[in-house]
Amino acid sequence: MQIVDPHWRTSSYTGTENCVEVADNEPNKVMVRDTKARSRGIMTVRTAAWAAFVALAKKG
Repeated sequence: MQIVDPHWRTSSYTGTENCVEVADNEPNKVMVRDTKARSRGIMTVRTAAWAAFVALAKKG
């Protein structure tokens, strides 16, 4: 398995740096970290779980 460097991005709706960054360029996992506290760690979730979270968030 080849290690992929995370491609971190923030939401295009973010007006400040008070948000999270997401790296979803690997097929089986999504990584999430706090923009203002990057050194505090990374949360990793399965792609399907992230997709379900995003779908629910879009519903409000």
